[in-house]
Amino acid sequence: MAAQGSPSSSPSDDSTTSGSLPELPPTSTATSRSPPESKGSSRSSLLQWTCPEDSLPLAVFYGPLDAKNPLLASCEKEIQELLGFMRKKKALATTEEEKHEFRRRCATSLFNIWTKYAPRLPADYYNEKLLKVGDSLCQMKFHALSGKNMCNYQLVCDSDENLKNKESVVQCLHILSSLRLIMQVALPQEHLCWIIFNGTIYIYTICRKLMVIGQSSKALEYLLWASMCMESLVPLLSLRYLTWRATLYTAVCQCCYDCHAGIHGEAFARRALAKIDELRQLELMSSSKSQEESRRYFREATMKMAVMIFKRGVFESRRKNKAVFRPKIRINLREVQTLSWPRTVTERLLDEMFDSTASQFLAVLEALSDSNRRILQTGPIVTDEVEIHDVVSELFMAGKELLIMSNIGADGMLDFPKTSLLELMIGRKDVISVDAAVKFIKLAFTYEEWSLFESSAVHLIYFLQRQDDPESKKAEKDLTLLIAMEPLINVKRNKGLIFPLENYKEGQSTQIYLKKIAVHDTCLKTCGYSEDIFHLAATLYVCVCTAPQDVQPDKEIVVDTIMFLWQKCKLGIQRLNISRNDYAKFTQKISTNKVFLSHSLSRVFFAIAYSSCHTHFKSKFFLFFTWLMTFICIYTYIKKIFFL
Repeated sequence: MAAQGSPSSSPSDDSTTSGSLPELPPTSTATSRSPPESKGSSRSSLLQWTCPEDSLPLAVFYGPLDAKNPLLASCEKEIQELLGFMRKKKALATTEEEKHEFRRRCATSLFNIWTKYAPRLPADYYNEKLLKVGDSLCQMKFHALSGKNMCNYQLVCDSDENLKNKESVVQCLHILSSLRLIMQVALPQEHLCWIIFNGTIYIYTICRKLMVIGQSSKALEYLLWASMCMESLVPLLSLRYLTWRATLYTAVCQCCYDCHAGIHGEAFARRALAKIDELRQLELMSSSKSQEESRRYFREATMKMAVMIFKRGVFESRRKNKAVFRPKIRINLREVQTLSWPRTVTERLLDEMFDSTASQFLAVLEALSDSNRRILQTGPIVTDEVEIHDVVSELFMAGKELLIMSNIGADGMLDFPKTSLLELMIGRKDVISVDAAVKFIKLAFTYEEWSLFESSAVHLIYFLQRQDDPESKKAEKDLTLLIAMEPLINVKRNKGLIFPLENYKEGQSTQIYLKKIAVHDTCLKTCGYSEDIFHLAATLYVCVCTAPQDVQPDKEIVVDTIMFLWQKCKLGIQRLNISRNDYAKFTQKISTNKVFLSHSLSRVFFAIAYSSCHTHFKSKFFLFFTWLMTFICIYTYIKKIFFL
């Protein structure tokens, strides 16, 4: 529901240009006089004032009191013109003097309208119109305050896009408090439900930003308030707004999980599921909408809540009961991978709660996701409970099996539809979207399931290379960077617990990023260097500095990769303690071709990287990356030459 718009009637062009209020239309005069009112009239004292209008005909003189009555139509026109003028010109008053003059003139014009028509209108009609105008002015005030708050939020984002400064977060919280106060005032008036609805959208927009930067604890109370507001007004409880209510419910649950309060997240999801079921029962009795449309709304909302319940339930159901001393018998997860679905307790729970591959895969993704953990923060889940580690492994087993069953064709290659996972879930499709598969592979990297990660990433990159859309190109670069990063993190060459995908040969992943840096292949062969750290740096350079801005890889991966490279280089430089004899030996090699090539290559890297970064991005961040790339090249060649 959008905010109410201004009426179609507006002041004349001349009055708008000059800045003055529109001239009030002259009142029609009649030759006949109406009979004088009786002294027993119930007209208020305001209507008894002595003024020229007292001698003019009453509204009933012109016929029935309806929209065709000329006196009522004239009054309505003047009021709407004034209100439209106020909506249009209010933003133009910037200084305090201009605002004061604007309010004074509007109040004077409105008062003149009342005094002009008050003696001639029926008391009931006059009082009703008075209340409606006051209500319109109140709505204009609410709308203006909400707009002002969102403008302030936009200004905060323009000055600090990622809300890195503490003051920016504080300003966002002040804006949220102001929006909540506006909604508190409007909440008792059901006809102002559109203000409440718009307020929930504004609150969700700001809170999502806070959740992204790790401020879920501060966003929780406002999202909870927005959810309760949607439940407090009857017009907002209709089926039309169910999808939005489910979105707010999901955000509240996600905040609880981010704050490590999973028990409250699951409880709120169950409560929301009960509210959705209440609405389902009412819709069955009324059956105002088509059955197919209603089922679609309810399925989407129900599945979202079921995923939030599964996120905690899949782990809590497996925790060891401290009151029971008899040990549980654990299954061999390597052996069960060769069996048919369902093979584990987790897969059986997925079958019980969800009825399609898309919904099951979404549940797996949510159960494995942790917003407090970055992609390159690799390692198993931090807990001493063996059962929890087993659940994580079972989730990856289930995800791999769902990926194989639904998206691998007869040729053994992955293929994906051009539809979001949410739409596939609503349609009960047994297929997975490409963005969901990319997220699953990134999770495999984070949890160090290396065999699953390498085999899935290679298959998916082959698919992404055949696509032309920017999102696919971004995903391809993300996976390429992670493949180049893997040898530097998995130094012990572990395989992980989950078996790789079929038709995967070890070493295929290395060819992925070597193709990306083929432009430097001559230099690598000439100098004889094949270090993983140089491969990563070169891959990062190609993925970032040679790609258009609309297909840049994930900023989080790029930043973490640069910091990883910097830590490696800093550690290496600290180890280069050159003695006097070694220094003489080192300086003797400066005249060799190898050093000449390394020096020349470093200059070429710097020139190309600087020009590319300056052309595409023009930011300090990428200038820093240019310097780091050059530094890595110099360090790599110097270290190799010195220790030959």
